[in-house]
Amino acid sequence: MNTKGDAPSLKEWRELYESAKDFLNLKPWAWMLDSDLFGVQNPENNEIGYCCIMGELGEIFALAVYLGQEGLDGYLRIQSREIDIDDPDTIHVQKCLMASFEDRGDLETEDYGTIKKLGLKFRGRKAWPMFRSYLPGYVPWFLTDKEVRFLTIALKQTVHVATRLKMDKDLLTPLKENQLLVRVPNFNEKSAKWVDEWVELPPFERWEFIASPLDEIHLQRIKKNLKIKQGTWEIDFFYFPGAIQEGGRPYHPRASVIMDHASELALHQWIAPPWEFFDTFQDNILNFFEEFKILPKHILVSKDETFKMLEPITSRLNISLEPVDILEAVEEFKWGMYDLLLGEEAIWRGEN
Repeated sequence: MNTKGDAPSLKEWRELYESAKDFLNLKPWAWMLDSDLFGVQNPENNEIGYCCIMGELGEIFALAVYLGQEGLDGYLRIQSREIDIDDPDTIHVQKCLMASFEDRGDLETEDYGTIKKLGLKFRGRKAWPMFRSYLPGYVPWFLTDKEVRFLTIALKQTVHVATRLKMDKDLLTPLKENQLLVRVPNFNEKSAKWVDEWVELPPFERWEFIASPLDEIHLQRIKKNLKIKQGTWEIDFFYFPGAIQEGGRPYHPRASVIMDHASELALHQWIAPPWEFFDTFQDNILNFFEEFKILPKHILVSKDETFKMLEPITSRLNISLEPVDILEAVEEFKWGMYDLLLGEEAIWRGEN
């Protein structure tokens, strides 16, 4: 579940479950929205966790703690609807810790084992605590000791903030624009207490993608040998629904696909680990051109990153490259893959 040395102690687990039970009993979603954001500073590394309470619609009851700048940016992209919440890739923009309340059947063996060791009892629907770490590109996973400690703190501070907000509706309303209430530890030799601080929100930082240097020799060989151009292709990538485990935390590789726009047939597809994907994408495209022995007249893309990776290639090979809102053939292919795999156990165990 965790690597040796970072597993939480039973004492740490007990404190986390007790804090989760207090949060559930309070039911703060009865008067708080998922847009009522506030922060809690981690005393171990000073990173701010941005806390969001979910439950107003009665479908999921949870506390999400978005971690640092990356976590906040993911939260803002979802809140602004920049990302479609129905898109399976949405989970991969989230960097957060989550305490949610599930049915008994939703828990993993490890979850229930910890509950049993602690001698705890939970009954009813949406009453069983489950704790997970979310990291872009990886499977939601069990917590380390450091994550347990911070999530415990976040739950306690959330109960404090939510209780005050019930009495003071303006508690989270800043006096100055772009400020956020953050609970900050104030420790001295005699006591340890938490205080309110109004903190300037960091600016939203869009990730600026820069394509890798192009293999000029490879490109010139293709330009010299391949003259025939025909058809329109759609090229895109997304996170593969299955996960791979090679000894550590399971990860989702990125899947790339080249579709024929007219026939909606897949011409080529491949997967790559997230940390290798962008460095190898252009080489995979050039290799396919040589293998297929035909170039397209026209390529459609929907992502800015895909455009930037393909533009150095298409401009040199005189291929038209057009950004569009929706790639219809890719969408059919992607959702067909999800329908096929998501109903099954989708962790592939790789070779160690």
